[in-house]
Amino acid sequence: MTMSRALDRAEPAFDVAPAEGGVAASAPNAAFFRQPLAPILTAMGVTILVVLAISFARTNGLVAALWGAGGLAMAVWLRGGRGLTYDLGFGVLVVTGVLAGEFLVGNGPLLSLMFMTMNLLEIVLAVVLIRRFVPGLSVTSVEGLARFLGACAAAPLPSAVLSALALNAMLDVNVFDGLRIWWFGHALGFAVIGAFGLALQRRHLVIARQPGRLAEGAVLLGMIGFACYAIFSHLSLPYGFLLMPLLLMMAVRFRVSGIALALVVVTIMAIGGTMAGHGPYHSFGAENRALLAQLLVLLGYMPILMVAALLEERDRLAERARAGRERAERASAAKSRLLANVAHEIKSPVGGIIGIGELWAGGQLGATSAEQVEMAQMLVKTARQVETLAHDLLDVARAESGAVKVELRPTDVAGLLDDVRRSLILKPETRGLSVEVAVEGDALIAQADSQRLAQVIGNLAGNAVKYGASGGRVLMRAVWADDRVRIEVVDFGPGLSLEKQAQLFEPFNRLGLERSAIEGHGIGLALAKRLTELQGGDIGVISTPGHGATFWVELPAA
Repeated sequence: MTMSRALDRAEPAFDVAPAEGGVAASAPNAAFFRQPLAPILTAMGVTILVVLAISFARTNGLVAALWGAGGLAMAVWLRGGRGLTYDLGFGVLVVTGVLAGEFLVGNGPLLSLMFMTMNLLEIVLAVVLIRRFVPGLSVTSVEGLARFLGACAAAPLPSAVLSALALNAMLDVNVFDGLRIWWFGHALGFAVIGAFGLALQRRHLVIARQPGRLAEGAVLLGMIGFACYAIFSHLSLPYGFLLMPLLLMMAVRFRVSGIALALVVVTIMAIGGTMAGHGPYHSFGAENRALLAQLLVLLGYMPILMVAALLEERDRLAERARAGRERAERASAAKSRLLANVAHEIKSPVGGIIGIGELWAGGQLGATSAEQVEMAQMLVKTARQVETLAHDLLDVARAESGAVKVELRPTDVAGLLDDVRRSLILKPETRGLSVEVAVEGDALIAQADSQRLAQVIGNLAGNAVKYGASGGRVLMRAVWADDRVRIEVVDFGPGLSLEKQAQLFEPFNRLGLERSAIEGHGIGLALAKRLTELQGGDIGVISTPGHGATFWVELPAA
Protein backbone atom coordinates (compact mmCIF):
# COMPACT_ATOMS: atom_id res chain seq x y z
CA MET A 1 0.00 0.00 0.00
CA THR A 2 1.37 3.43 -0.91
CA MET A 3 1.90 5.65 2.10
CA SER A 4 2.41 9.41 2.41
CA ARG A 5 6.06 10.41 2.27
CA ALA A 6 5.61 12.26 5.54
CA LEU A 7 4.60 9.01 7.28
CA ASP A 8 6.90 6.61 5.42
CA ARG A 9 9.96 5.33 7.22
CA ALA A 10 12.05 4.81 4.09
CA GLU A 11 11.47 8.25 2.59
CA PRO A 12 11.66 11.04 5.14
CA ALA A 13 9.80 14.16 4.07
CA PHE A 14 12.47 16.63 5.12
CA ASP A 15 16.02 16.80 6.27
CA VAL A 16 16.54 16.29 10.00
CA ALA A 17 18.65 19.42 10.31
CA PRO A 18 16.42 22.28 11.44
CA ALA A 19 16.12 25.47 9.49
CA GLU A 20 17.41 28.58 11.20
CA GLY A 21 15.02 29.41 14.00
CA GLY A 22 13.22 26.09 13.50
CA VAL A 23 12.58 23.01 15.60
CA ALA A 24 15.22 20.30 15.75
CA ALA A 25 13.68 17.22 14.22
CA SER A 26 14.04 13.93 16.07
CA ALA A 27 15.66 10.97 14.42
CA PRO A 28 13.38 8.69 12.42
CA ASN A 29 11.40 6.24 14.56
CA ALA A 30 12.12 8.21 17.73
CA ALA A 31 12.00 6.19 20.94
CA PHE A 32 8.22 6.35 21.36
CA PHE A 33 8.04 3.45 23.79
CA ARG A 34 11.07 4.56 25.81
CA GLN A 35 9.70 8.10 26.25
CA PRO A 36 5.92 7.72 26.28
CA LEU A 37 5.16 10.44 28.83
CA ALA A 38 4.78 13.34 26.37
CA PRO A 39 2.44 11.44 24.00
CA ILE A 40 0.35 10.14 26.92
CA LEU A 41 0.05 13.61 28.47
CA THR A 42 -0.87 14.93 25.02
CA ALA A 43 -3.67 12.36 24.75
CA MET A 44 -4.96 13.46 28.16
CA GLY A 45 -4.78 17.10 27.06
CA VAL A 46 -6.66 16.25 23.88
CA THR A 47 -9.40 14.60 25.95
CA ILE A 48 -9.75 17.66 28.19
CA LEU A 49 -9.85 20.06 25.24
CA VAL A 50 -12.42 17.91 23.43
CA VAL A 51 -14.66 17.96 26.51
CA LEU A 52 -14.34 21.74 26.88
CA ALA A 53 -14.95 22.43 23.18
CA ILE A 54 -17.98 20.14 22.94
CA SER A 55 -19.38 21.62 26.13
CA PHE A 56 -19.32 25.01 24.46
CA ALA A 57 -20.87 23.52 21.32
CA ARG A 58 -23.66 21.82 23.25
CA THR A 59 -24.83 25.16 24.56
CA ASN A 60 -24.42 27.04 21.28
CA GLY A 61 -25.01 24.54 18.50
CA LEU A 62 -23.38 21.21 17.68
CA VAL A 63 -20.06 22.30 16.12
CA ALA A 64 -17.48 24.00 18.36
CA ALA A 65 -16.35 27.52 17.48
CA LEU A 66 -12.82 26.78 18.71
CA TRP A 67 -11.17 23.36 18.57
CA GLY A 68 -7.84 23.36 20.38
CA ALA A 69 -7.40 19.59 20.59
CA GLY A 70 -6.17 19.36 17.00
CA GLY A 71 -3.64 22.15 17.48
CA LEU A 72 -2.20 20.52 20.61
CA ALA A 73 -1.96 17.08 18.98
CA MET A 74 -0.39 18.51 15.82
CA ALA A 75 2.25 20.56 17.68
CA VAL A 76 3.38 17.70 19.93
CA TRP A 77 3.31 15.23 17.02
CA LEU A 78 5.55 17.49 14.95
CA ARG A 79 7.97 18.24 17.77
CA GLY A 80 8.06 14.80 19.34
CA GLY A 81 9.49 12.66 16.58
CA ARG A 82 8.97 11.10 13.20
CA GLY A 83 9.11 7.75 11.46
CA LEU A 84 6.56 5.00 11.05
CA THR A 85 6.72 3.62 14.61
CA TYR A 86 6.33 7.01 16.22
CA ASP A 87 3.59 8.17 13.86
CA LEU A 88 1.51 5.03 14.35
CA GLY A 89 1.91 5.09 18.12
CA PHE A 90 1.06 8.76 18.39
CA GLY A 91 -1.90 8.37 16.06
CA VAL A 92 -3.34 5.63 18.28
CA LEU A 93 -3.06 7.89 21.33
CA VAL A 94 -4.76 10.77 19.48
CA VAL A 95 -7.63 8.46 18.52
CA THR A 96 -7.91 7.34 22.14
CA GLY A 97 -7.92 10.91 23.43
CA VAL A 98 -10.58 12.12 20.99
CA LEU A 99 -12.84 9.10 21.57
CA ALA A 100 -12.52 9.44 25.33
CA GLY A 101 -13.59 13.08 25.14
CA GLU A 102 -16.51 12.27 22.85
CA PHE A 103 -17.78 9.53 25.16
CA LEU A 104 -17.31 11.68 28.28
CA VAL A 105 -19.68 14.34 26.94
CA GLY A 106 -22.27 11.71 26.06
CA ASN A 107 -21.97 11.43 22.29
CA GLY A 108 -23.21 8.15 20.85
CA PRO A 109 -20.85 5.61 19.24
CA LEU A 110 -21.71 6.56 15.65
CA LEU A 111 -21.32 10.30 16.22
CA SER A 112 -18.14 9.76 18.26
CA LEU A 113 -16.59 7.60 15.54
CA MET A 114 -17.49 10.16 12.88
CA PHE A 115 -15.97 13.04 14.86
CA MET A 116 -12.89 10.97 15.72
CA THR A 117 -12.32 10.07 12.07
CA MET A 118 -12.68 13.67 10.91
CA ASN A 119 -10.31 14.91 13.63
CA LEU A 120 -7.68 12.29 12.90
CA LEU A 121 -7.91 13.06 9.17
CA GLU A 122 -7.26 16.77 9.64
CA ILE A 123 -4.49 16.26 12.22
CA VAL A 124 -2.65 13.81 9.96
CA LEU A 125 -3.14 16.12 6.98
CA ALA A 126 -1.78 19.08 8.97
CA VAL A 127 1.29 17.06 10.03
CA VAL A 128 1.91 15.90 6.45
CA LEU A 129 1.54 19.41 4.98
CA ILE A 130 3.73 21.10 7.58
CA ARG A 131 6.44 18.46 7.34
CA ARG A 132 6.37 18.81 3.57
CA PHE A 133 6.12 22.56 3.12
CA VAL A 134 7.58 24.19 6.28
CA PRO A 135 11.37 23.63 6.25
CA GLY A 136 12.67 22.82 9.71
CA LEU A 137 9.18 23.44 11.15
CA SER A 138 10.22 27.09 11.48
CA VAL A 139 7.46 29.61 12.17
CA THR A 140 9.92 32.39 13.04
CA SER A 141 10.40 33.54 9.44
CA VAL A 142 7.84 35.26 7.23
CA GLU A 143 7.98 32.53 4.59
CA GLY A 144 7.88 29.70 7.13
CA LEU A 145 4.99 31.27 9.03
CA ALA A 146 3.03 31.93 5.83
CA ARG A 147 3.45 28.29 4.79
CA PHE A 148 2.46 27.12 8.26
CA LEU A 149 -0.70 29.22 8.29
CA GLY A 150 -1.54 28.00 4.79
CA ALA A 151 -1.24 24.40 5.98
CA CYS A 152 -3.40 25.20 9.02
CA ALA A 153 -6.08 26.64 6.75
CA ALA A 154 -5.99 23.76 4.26
CA ALA A 155 -5.82 20.81 6.66
CA PRO A 156 -9.32 21.11 8.23
CA LEU A 157 -11.16 21.84 4.97
CA PRO A 158 -11.79 18.22 3.85
CA SER A 159 -12.97 17.28 7.35
CA ALA A 160 -15.18 20.37 7.48
CA VAL A 161 -16.89 19.41 4.21
CA LEU A 162 -17.34 15.75 5.17
CA SER A 163 -18.55 16.49 8.71
CA ALA A 164 -20.99 19.16 7.50
CA LEU A 165 -22.50 16.69 5.03
CA ALA A 166 -22.62 13.93 7.65
CA LEU A 167 -24.25 16.17 10.29
CA ASN A 168 -26.78 17.34 7.75
CA ALA A 169 -27.69 13.76 6.91
CA MET A 170 -27.73 12.59 10.54
CA LEU A 171 -29.10 15.60 12.43
CA ASP A 172 -30.30 18.04 9.75
CA VAL A 173 -27.62 20.62 10.64
CA ASN A 174 -27.29 23.42 8.08
CA VAL A 175 -24.44 22.42 5.75
CA PHE A 176 -23.03 25.92 5.27
CA ASP A 177 -23.11 26.80 8.98
CA GLY A 178 -21.55 23.48 9.94
CA LEU A 179 -18.80 23.75 7.33
CA ARG A 180 -18.02 27.38 8.15
CA ILE A 181 -17.85 26.97 11.92
CA TRP A 182 -15.89 23.70 11.75
CA TRP A 183 -13.37 25.05 9.26
CA PHE A 184 -12.72 28.35 11.01
CA GLY A 185 -12.73 26.85 14.51
CA HIS A 186 -10.36 24.01 13.69
CA ALA A 187 -8.07 26.18 11.54
CA LEU A 188 -7.91 28.65 14.43
CA GLY A 189 -6.94 25.89 16.84
CA PHE A 190 -4.20 24.65 14.53
CA ALA A 191 -2.86 28.15 13.89
CA VAL A 192 -2.92 29.54 17.43
CA ILE A 193 -1.91 26.54 19.52
CA GLY A 194 0.30 25.08 16.78
CA ALA A 195 2.23 28.34 16.32
CA PHE A 196 2.89 28.58 20.05
CA GLY A 197 3.91 24.92 20.23
CA LEU A 198 6.39 25.22 17.37
CA ALA A 199 7.72 28.66 18.28
CA LEU A 200 8.60 27.77 21.88
CA GLN A 201 12.31 26.89 22.13
CA ARG A 202 14.71 26.02 24.92
CA ARG A 203 16.35 29.41 24.52
CA HIS A 204 13.12 31.06 25.62
CA LEU A 205 13.49 29.42 29.04
CA VAL A 206 16.40 31.81 29.65
CA ILE A 207 13.73 34.43 30.44
CA ALA A 208 12.98 32.48 33.62
CA ARG A 209 16.48 33.39 34.83
CA GLN A 210 15.98 37.07 34.01
CA PRO A 211 13.59 38.53 36.60
CA GLY A 212 13.21 41.80 34.70
CA ARG A 213 12.18 40.15 31.44
CA LEU A 214 9.98 37.66 33.27
CA ALA A 215 8.18 40.47 35.09
CA GLU A 216 7.79 42.43 31.85
CA GLY A 217 6.25 39.44 30.09
CA ALA A 218 3.94 38.69 33.01
CA VAL A 219 2.74 42.31 33.17
CA LEU A 220 2.11 42.45 29.40
CA LEU A 221 0.26 39.13 29.43
CA GLY A 222 -1.75 40.27 32.45
CA MET A 223 -2.73 43.50 30.71
CA ILE A 224 -3.80 41.54 27.62
CA GLY A 225 -5.84 39.17 29.79
CA PHE A 226 -7.46 42.07 31.64
CA ALA A 227 -8.31 43.82 28.36
CA CYS A 228 -9.89 40.59 27.05
CA TYR A 229 -11.90 40.23 30.26
CA ALA A 230 -13.14 43.80 29.99
CA ILE A 231 -14.15 43.33 26.34
CA PHE A 232 -15.47 39.77 26.20
CA SER A 233 -16.89 39.16 29.70
CA HIS A 234 -20.24 40.25 31.11
CA LEU A 235 -18.73 43.74 31.42
CA SER A 236 -18.71 44.07 27.59
CA LEU A 237 -16.79 47.35 27.77
CA PRO A 238 -16.15 49.05 24.38
CA TYR A 239 -12.37 48.92 24.73
CA GLY A 240 -11.53 46.64 21.80
CA PHE A 241 -8.95 49.13 20.55
CA LEU A 242 -6.80 48.41 23.62
CA LEU A 243 -5.80 44.95 22.46
CA MET A 244 -3.97 45.94 19.28
CA PRO A 245 -1.20 48.10 20.88
CA LEU A 246 -0.75 45.53 23.66
CA LEU A 247 -0.36 42.71 21.15
CA LEU A 248 2.04 44.78 19.05
CA MET A 249 4.09 45.49 22.15
CA MET A 250 4.19 41.78 22.94
CA ALA A 251 5.36 41.06 19.38
CA VAL A 252 8.08 43.71 19.58
CA ARG A 253 9.37 42.64 22.99
CA PHE A 254 8.96 38.85 22.84
CA ARG A 255 8.75 38.10 19.12
CA VAL A 256 6.87 35.06 17.77
CA SER A 257 6.78 32.95 20.94
CA GLY A 258 5.43 35.85 23.01
CA ILE A 259 2.71 36.90 20.58
CA ALA A 260 1.74 33.24 20.01
CA LEU A 261 1.16 32.80 23.75
CA ALA A 262 -0.79 36.07 23.87
CA LEU A 263 -2.94 34.92 20.95
CA VAL A 264 -3.77 31.69 22.79
CA VAL A 265 -5.11 33.79 25.69
CA VAL A 266 -6.95 36.21 23.38
CA THR A 267 -8.51 33.43 21.29
CA ILE A 268 -9.79 31.47 24.29
CA MET A 269 -11.22 34.53 26.01
CA ALA A 270 -12.64 36.13 22.86
CA ILE A 271 -14.38 33.04 21.50
CA GLY A 272 -15.29 31.68 24.94
CA GLY A 273 -16.83 34.97 26.06
CA THR A 274 -18.60 35.48 22.75
CA MET A 275 -20.11 31.98 22.76
CA ALA A 276 -21.26 32.57 26.34
CA GLY A 277 -23.28 35.56 25.12
CA HIS A 278 -20.94 38.36 26.20
CA GLY A 279 -18.81 40.89 24.36
CA PRO A 280 -19.53 43.11 21.36
CA TYR A 281 -21.42 40.40 19.43
CA HIS A 282 -23.83 39.26 22.17
CA SER A 283 -26.88 40.50 20.25
CA PHE A 284 -26.30 38.11 17.31
CA GLY A 285 -27.41 34.50 17.00
CA ALA A 286 -25.07 31.69 18.08
CA GLU A 287 -23.79 30.87 14.58
CA ASN A 288 -23.18 34.52 13.69
CA ARG A 289 -21.53 35.18 17.07
CA ALA A 290 -19.16 32.31 16.39
CA LEU A 291 -18.36 33.58 12.90
CA LEU A 292 -17.71 37.16 14.04
CA ALA A 293 -15.48 36.08 16.92
CA GLN A 294 -13.52 33.75 14.65
CA LEU A 295 -13.05 36.44 12.02
CA LEU A 296 -11.98 38.93 14.69
CA VAL A 297 -9.16 36.66 15.79
CA LEU A 298 -8.23 35.41 12.31
CA LEU A 299 -8.21 38.76 10.52
CA GLY A 300 -7.79 41.22 13.38
CA TYR A 301 -5.17 39.65 15.63
CA MET A 302 -3.44 36.77 13.82
CA PRO A 303 -1.62 39.06 11.30
CA ILE A 304 0.46 40.39 14.21
CA LEU A 305 2.24 37.03 14.08
CA MET A 306 3.66 38.17 10.74
CA VAL A 307 5.01 41.34 12.36
CA ALA A 308 6.79 39.23 14.97
CA ALA A 309 8.19 36.89 12.30
CA LEU A 310 9.46 39.89 10.33
CA LEU A 311 11.20 41.19 13.46
CA GLU A 312 12.77 37.77 14.05
CA GLU A 313 14.07 37.76 10.47
CA ARG A 314 15.50 41.22 10.99
CA ASP A 315 17.21 40.04 14.18
CA ARG A 316 18.79 37.11 12.35
CA LEU A 317 19.94 39.33 9.49
CA ALA A 318 21.41 41.84 11.93
CA GLU A 319 23.22 39.06 13.80
CA ARG A 320 24.49 37.64 10.52
CA ALA A 321 25.70 41.09 9.44
CA ARG A 322 27.39 41.65 12.81
CA ALA A 323 29.15 38.28 12.63
CA GLY A 324 30.19 38.96 9.03
CA ARG A 325 31.52 42.39 9.97
CA GLU A 326 33.53 40.91 12.84
CA ARG A 327 34.97 38.24 10.54
CA ALA A 328 35.86 40.89 7.96
CA GLU A 329 37.49 43.07 10.63
CA ARG A 330 39.53 40.13 11.91
CA ALA A 331 40.57 39.22 8.37
CA SER A 332 41.48 42.83 7.62
CA ALA A 333 43.52 43.11 10.81
CA ALA A 334 45.34 39.87 9.99
CA LYS A 335 46.00 41.10 6.45
CA SER A 336 47.32 44.42 7.74
CA ARG A 337 49.66 42.62 10.16
CA LEU A 338 50.88 40.39 7.34
CA LEU A 339 51.49 43.35 5.03
CA ALA A 340 53.38 45.21 7.75
CA ASN A 341 55.51 42.17 8.59
CA VAL A 342 56.28 41.47 4.93
CA ALA A 343 57.21 45.11 4.33
CA HIS A 344 59.52 45.18 7.35
CA GLU A 345 61.17 41.93 6.28
CA ILE A 346 61.70 43.28 2.76
CA LYS A 347 63.15 46.67 3.69
CA SER A 348 66.35 45.55 5.41
CA PRO A 349 67.73 43.18 2.76
CA VAL A 350 66.62 45.51 -0.05
CA GLY A 351 68.54 48.37 1.56
CA GLY A 352 71.65 46.21 1.55
CA ILE A 353 71.14 45.28 -2.11
CA ILE A 354 70.81 48.96 -3.07
CA GLY A 355 73.99 49.83 -1.19
CA ILE A 356 76.00 47.03 -2.79
CA GLY A 357 74.59 47.85 -6.23
CA GLU A 358 75.57 51.51 -5.94
CA LEU A 359 79.09 50.59 -4.77
CA TRP A 360 79.39 48.16 -7.67
CA ALA A 361 78.13 50.69 -10.23
CA GLY A 362 80.52 53.33 -8.86
CA GLY A 363 83.53 51.05 -9.24
CA GLN A 364 84.24 51.00 -5.52
CA LEU A 365 84.26 47.19 -5.45
CA GLY A 366 86.90 46.96 -8.16
CA ALA A 367 87.23 47.63 -11.85
CA THR A 368 83.99 47.20 -13.77
CA SER A 369 83.15 47.03 -17.43
CA ALA A 370 80.41 49.10 -19.05
CA GLU A 371 78.20 46.03 -19.16
CA GLN A 372 78.72 45.42 -15.42
CA VAL A 373 77.88 49.05 -14.63
CA GLU A 374 74.65 48.72 -16.61
CA MET A 375 73.79 45.51 -14.74
CA ALA A 376 74.50 47.18 -11.39
CA GLN A 377 72.30 50.12 -12.28
CA MET A 378 69.53 47.72 -13.31
CA LEU A 379 69.94 45.95 -9.96
CA VAL A 380 69.63 49.22 -8.05
CA LYS A 381 66.60 50.28 -10.08
CA THR A 382 64.81 46.99 -9.43
CA ALA A 383 65.70 47.07 -5.74
CA ARG A 384 64.34 50.60 -5.43
CA GLN A 385 61.07 49.43 -6.99
CA VAL A 386 60.87 46.71 -4.35
CA GLU A 387 61.70 49.30 -1.68
CA THR A 388 58.87 51.52 -2.95
CA LEU A 389 56.54 48.53 -2.82
CA ALA A 390 57.58 47.89 0.80
CA HIS A 391 56.83 51.51 1.72
CA ASP A 392 53.44 51.31 -0.02
CA LEU A 393 52.63 48.06 1.77
CA LEU A 394 53.46 49.69 5.09
CA ASP A 395 51.27 52.67 4.24
CA VAL A 396 48.37 50.40 3.24
CA ALA A 397 48.72 48.38 6.44
CA ARG A 398 48.83 51.51 8.58
CA ALA A 399 45.91 53.10 6.75
CA GLU A 400 43.69 50.03 7.11
CA SER A 401 44.57 49.61 10.78
CA GLY A 402 43.93 53.29 11.50
CA ALA A 403 47.56 53.92 12.42
CA VAL A 404 48.05 56.69 9.84
CA LYS A 405 47.78 60.09 11.47
CA VAL A 406 46.79 63.09 9.40
CA GLU A 407 47.29 66.69 10.44
CA LEU A 408 44.62 68.76 8.77
CA ARG A 409 45.52 72.38 8.18
CA PRO A 410 44.92 75.00 5.45
CA THR A 411 46.83 73.85 2.36
CA ASP A 412 47.57 75.93 -0.74
CA VAL A 413 46.39 73.65 -3.53
CA ALA A 414 48.01 75.66 -6.34
CA GLY A 415 51.44 75.48 -4.70
CA LEU A 416 51.02 71.78 -3.96
CA LEU A 417 50.16 71.01 -7.59
CA ASP A 418 53.19 72.97 -8.76
CA ASP A 419 55.43 70.97 -6.40
CA VAL A 420 53.99 67.70 -7.71
CA ARG A 421 54.56 68.85 -11.28
CA ARG A 422 58.24 69.72 -10.62
CA SER A 423 58.83 66.31 -9.04
CA LEU A 424 57.05 64.56 -11.89
CA ILE A 425 58.94 66.15 -14.79
CA LEU A 426 62.26 65.00 -13.32
CA LYS A 427 61.30 61.37 -13.96
CA PRO A 428 62.51 59.77 -17.20
CA GLU A 429 58.98 58.54 -17.97
CA THR A 430 57.77 62.11 -18.61
CA ARG A 431 60.14 62.79 -21.49
CA GLY A 432 58.09 63.91 -24.46
CA LEU A 433 55.01 64.52 -22.30
CA SER A 434 53.45 67.88 -21.53
CA VAL A 435 52.68 68.13 -17.79
CA GLU A 436 50.47 71.16 -17.08
CA VAL A 437 48.85 72.79 -14.04
CA ALA A 438 45.65 74.85 -14.28
CA VAL A 439 44.15 76.67 -11.30
CA GLU A 440 40.65 78.01 -11.90
CA GLY A 441 39.59 80.27 -9.06
CA ASP A 442 41.14 82.37 -6.33
CA ALA A 443 42.28 81.29 -2.87
CA LEU A 444 41.94 77.56 -3.44
CA ILE A 445 42.80 76.52 0.11
CA ALA A 446 41.84 73.01 1.23
CA GLN A 447 41.70 71.62 4.75
CA ALA A 448 44.15 68.76 4.29
CA ASP A 449 47.39 67.11 5.32
CA SER A 450 49.78 68.59 2.75
CA GLN A 451 52.19 65.64 2.84
CA ARG A 452 49.46 63.03 2.41
CA LEU A 453 47.64 65.09 -0.23
CA ALA A 454 50.87 65.44 -2.22
CA GLN A 455 51.26 61.65 -1.95
CA VAL A 456 47.74 61.15 -3.33
CA ILE A 457 48.09 63.62 -6.21
CA GLY A 458 51.58 62.33 -7.01
CA ASN A 459 50.19 58.82 -7.22
CA LEU A 460 47.37 59.89 -9.55
CA ALA A 461 49.74 61.93 -11.72
CA GLY A 462 52.24 59.05 -11.87
CA ASN A 463 49.48 56.73 -13.04
CA ALA A 464 48.43 59.28 -15.66
CA VAL A 465 51.99 59.30 -16.98
CA LYS A 466 52.27 55.49 -16.98
CA TYR A 467 48.88 54.59 -18.42
CA GLY A 468 47.95 57.70 -20.41
CA ALA A 469 51.27 58.58 -22.02
CA SER A 470 49.87 57.86 -25.47
CA GLY A 471 47.84 61.06 -25.21
CA GLY A 472 51.05 63.13 -24.94
CA ARG A 473 49.66 65.35 -22.19
CA VAL A 474 48.82 65.26 -18.46
CA LEU A 475 46.80 68.06 -16.86
CA MET A 476 46.45 68.78 -13.13
CA ARG A 477 43.58 71.16 -12.48
CA ALA A 478 42.10 72.73 -9.32
CA VAL A 479 38.59 74.25 -9.24
CA TRP A 480 35.85 75.10 -6.78
CA ALA A 481 33.04 72.54 -6.38
CA ASP A 482 30.43 74.36 -4.29
CA ASP A 483 32.09 74.74 -0.87
CA ARG A 484 34.77 72.14 -1.58
CA VAL A 485 38.05 72.16 -3.47
CA ARG A 486 38.21 69.76 -6.41
CA ILE A 487 41.53 68.57 -7.82
CA GLU A 488 41.53 66.74 -11.15
CA VAL A 489 44.32 64.76 -12.81
CA VAL A 490 43.49 64.35 -16.50
CA ASP A 491 45.20 62.15 -19.05
CA PHE A 492 44.33 61.79 -22.72
CA GLY A 493 45.15 58.11 -23.11
CA PRO A 494 42.99 55.07 -23.90
CA GLY A 495 40.48 55.57 -21.07
CA LEU A 496 38.69 52.97 -18.95
CA SER A 497 35.57 50.87 -19.37
CA LEU A 498 32.83 50.96 -16.72
CA GLU A 499 33.79 47.45 -15.62
CA LYS A 500 37.38 48.50 -14.98
CA GLN A 501 36.31 51.70 -13.24
CA ALA A 502 34.38 49.60 -10.72
CA GLN A 503 37.58 47.68 -9.86
CA LEU A 504 40.02 50.59 -9.84
CA PHE A 505 40.34 51.10 -6.10
CA GLU A 506 40.64 47.42 -5.18
CA PRO A 507 44.05 46.56 -3.67
CA PHE A 508 46.42 44.55 -5.89
CA ASN A 509 44.09 44.78 -8.90
CA ARG A 510 45.97 45.91 -12.01
CA LEU A 511 42.99 45.46 -14.31
CA GLY A 512 44.62 42.76 -16.41
CA LEU A 513 47.95 44.57 -16.88
CA GLU A 514 49.91 42.20 -14.64
CA ARG A 515 51.99 40.91 -17.58
CA SER A 516 52.36 44.27 -19.35
CA ALA A 517 55.58 46.27 -19.60
CA ILE A 518 54.08 48.98 -17.38
CA GLU A 519 55.46 48.74 -13.85
CA GLY A 520 53.12 48.72 -10.87
CA HIS A 521 51.72 46.65 -8.03
CA GLY A 522 48.05 47.65 -7.91
CA ILE A 523 48.05 49.23 -4.46
CA GLY A 524 48.60 52.91 -5.24
CA LEU A 525 44.95 53.79 -5.92
CA ALA A 526 43.72 51.80 -2.91
CA LEU A 527 46.16 53.74 -0.75
CA ALA A 528 45.15 57.04 -2.37
CA LYS A 529 41.49 56.31 -1.63
CA ARG A 530 42.17 55.53 2.03
CA LEU A 531 44.37 58.59 2.51
CA THR A 532 41.75 60.82 0.88
CA GLU A 533 39.02 59.45 3.14
CA LEU A 534 41.20 60.02 6.22
CA GLN A 535 41.31 63.70 5.23
CA GLY A 536 37.51 63.87 4.98
CA GLY A 537 37.52 63.85 1.19
CA ASP A 538 36.21 61.82 -1.72
CA ILE A 539 37.95 60.31 -4.73
CA GLY A 540 36.64 58.99 -8.02
CA VAL A 541 37.13 58.70 -11.76
CA ILE A 542 35.34 59.81 -14.92
CA SER A 543 36.34 58.04 -18.11
CA THR A 544 35.13 56.92 -21.51
CA PRO A 545 37.08 54.32 -23.51
CA GLY A 546 39.18 56.09 -26.12
CA HIS A 547 38.84 59.53 -24.50
CA GLY A 548 41.23 59.47 -21.55
CA ALA A 549 40.48 59.49 -17.82
CA THR A 550 39.90 62.16 -15.19
CA PHE A 551 40.70 61.22 -11.60
CA TRP A 552 39.28 63.68 -9.10
CA VAL A 553 39.70 64.40 -5.41
CA GLU A 554 37.34 66.64 -3.44
CA LEU A 555 38.32 68.06 -0.05
CA PRO A 556 36.67 70.47 2.38
CA ALA A 557 37.69 74.08 1.89
CA ALA A 558 39.63 75.71 4.72
